[in-house]
Amino acid sequence: MGEWLPPASVSTDGKQLAFSDMQLEFNGRESGPVLDCLDFAIVHLDALETDDISEELKCGVVELALLPLEVKMVFSASEGPAPRDCNVWPGSGRIRGCQCTQSQSNDGQQRMDEDGRGRLAHSGRRDRKYVVMKKREIFTSKKDRKEEAVRSDVMASEREYKWTVCAVIVLLIALCTAHMTDRPASSHPHHKTSLLKMDEASLSVINEIDSDLMFYVVSDHCYKCLPQLLGIIPARPASGTPTAVGFVVGTQYALTLQLNSTSADLEQCNVHFHFGEQGNYSLWVKNLNEPSRASCSMITDSEPINSYLPILFAFLVFAFLGALSAIWSTVKRLDVVTNLLLRLGSTVDTERLINSELGTPNRLVDASTESIIPSSTGRRLRCLDTFRGLALVIMVFVNYGGGRYWFFRHESWNGLTVADLVFPWFVFIMGTSITLSLSGSLRRGLKRTHLLWKIFWRSLQLFLIGVIIINPNYCQGPLSWDSLRIPGVLQRLGFTYLVVAILDLAFARDRLTNLSSETCWFSVHDVCLYWPAWLFAIGLEIIWLCLTFLLPVPDCPTGYLGPGGIGDFGQYQNCTGGAAGYIDRWLLGENHIYQTPSSRVVYQSVIPFDPEGVLGSINSILMAFLGLQAGKILLHYRDQHRHIITRFLIWGFILGIISAVLTKCSRNDGFIPINKNLWSLSYVTTLSCFAFVTLGVFYYMVDVKKWWSGAPFFYPGVNSILVYVGHEVFEEYFPFRWKMTNSQSHAEHLAQNLVATSIWVIIAYLLYRKKILVKI
Repeated sequence: MGEWLPPASVSTDGKQLAFSDMQLEFNGRESGPVLDCLDFAIVHLDALETDDISEELKCGVVELALLPLEVKMVFSASEGPAPRDCNVWPGSGRIRGCQCTQSQSNDGQQRMDEDGRGRLAHSGRRDRKYVVMKKREIFTSKKDRKEEAVRSDVMASEREYKWTVCAVIVLLIALCTAHMTDRPASSHPHHKTSLLKMDEASLSVINEIDSDLMFYVVSDHCYKCLPQLLGIIPARPASGTPTAVGFVVGTQYALTLQLNSTSADLEQCNVHFHFGEQGNYSLWVKNLNEPSRASCSMITDSEPINSYLPILFAFLVFAFLGALSAIWSTVKRLDVVTNLLLRLGSTVDTERLINSELGTPNRLVDASTESIIPSSTGRRLRCLDTFRGLALVIMVFVNYGGGRYWFFRHESWNGLTVADLVFPWFVFIMGTSITLSLSGSLRRGLKRTHLLWKIFWRSLQLFLIGVIIINPNYCQGPLSWDSLRIPGVLQRLGFTYLVVAILDLAFARDRLTNLSSETCWFSVHDVCLYWPAWLFAIGLEIIWLCLTFLLPVPDCPTGYLGPGGIGDFGQYQNCTGGAAGYIDRWLLGENHIYQTPSSRVVYQSVIPFDPEGVLGSINSILMAFLGLQAGKILLHYRDQHRHIITRFLIWGFILGIISAVLTKCSRNDGFIPINKNLWSLSYVTTLSCFAFVTLGVFYYMVDVKKWWSGAPFFYPGVNSILVYVGHEVFEEYFPFRWKMTNSQSHAEHLAQNLVATSIWVIIAYLLYRKKILVKI
């Protein structure tokens, strides 16, 4: 009677599974697994089409490349001695070491010793091979594998068709709604004028007094701005015959209207009012009992349109589609629905799926790899791609116009809008990805010099691509070097990536340090272990503070952070951005930076200023470094979900407190206001606070609880460079832009921008389905 000599134990996901604790029993039938042991089962390789499996039945490596299952151990029932050691790496599809064998008697029956470990029975068949696999992930026969292939392909096709149908529905609804939401604009045609544009209203100033009046306007959004003269209203020619003058005023922000007499330049009246878009208003100026005083009253001649209805409608449409998708995802998991869907497929379609490339075992393995690969140190966190995709989708929508709404445009100077959120979040996620990527590369044994070369090459590519796409004259003829813009979004990403990646590479450890939880500094070891990098980041921030507040700027006050133009009562018209603008003009030249900054909208600034300039790059490095810290938390507290989320929230709280102190919880009155153009310190701390909290929420929902797959933002997140460059290059081409019926309609602009953004999401989804990922 022979003796079975199994290996002492098999490592599965970090746990030792002793064979002495298992009750094993087999037979020689090819019907598949006949035993379930704990969370594993023993399956005949003969029942899994051994022709598809390339293996070396000798000491060395056993390859199971085409087996769409998690391999735990392979052994063979044949004559001969049995080595005791087989090293297994779960999920890799590879077993290193010698094959596990056992001898058997001539009658084909073999029993274990009497310690209760079980017996192995054969029906006279030799050299049978078995594999230990996880339960509920077992293909027992060729027939079952074909059925599973059909099931997987039907579901995959279903998901692809679902997204396509959703996209078509959104397109049709958006186009139809563009005209429906515009109808209020023409409900009073006799009061409207074709000259009115978006965010404009018509105002008639009617003068019933005997002196000329000067009409001044100042926006509430313009900090420390002097009222600007719009025109002069003549005195009434005779009693009972008033003089009327028409003006076009803005509707984005509330305005203060001031009327002064021309003789003594004395204020006659002052009105604060927020006009509605395309409304028609009259301001009546009348005499009071005292000749030196006048009364002003605002009358609405025709009601403005509600320009925010298209946003509400678009939100309801996407919310409905999202709810529909969630309901369908839940319903299709039901066995009844799954079986019904399989029955609906015709026999021809079933055979086509089985015999096509989609139905081959190799393609099946690829399609289901993500679900069967166990948690490992190299797994990709979906929450990172989801967060990156969210930032990218908003960025594409904003760059395409954002429906021409002011809150989807960049803030004119101090403050925040939706458009100001996305670029810092992208930088933050880039920092998080850097530490995860470099840590994995170092653990795989890659040399630091090789990684350093890759960092330089990728940074150079980002910089060159950025220079190309922000200088579009290459499509219109020879590019003039005299007006080539040098700074830009991708250029800043490239520079930031270069500095932060080198910084992490210099101080990253080849192996993570496992500290005892009883160590006094265990709770902050993710910071303390990298204290040199923190000193470098703090030193950079000190340099930014010194340059910003101590560098002398000609004809400007030291430490000036204002917009210039008419801001600060017009005293510093040519001081836009203070030291940041001065350094850019000195290093790069006025012709090589952004010529139309957002400060021109409200503050009427007259000199160029680049929001992606040199000095602001220091704070973008700090933003990426804080993202790097988020990656360190994910590394050092891997799979400790409570610790990860707690630290994300603590970092968000600390950064939020710093922002509150720097800004004094105000838009303009703080020590360092939130300013996207300057990339001020408070801007970085505020957006990093939002990023830590958002990433923590996504991590909990997507990777911990798996309540949400991250769709649809996950797909552009994994193909971010292609989506960003593509949306910049093809912005002016159909189907991303077309000629609108009414170019002064928010509804039509919103429909066009949402459709264009949705198309890029669909493109990213299709590329993901085809496993086409563009990286540099």
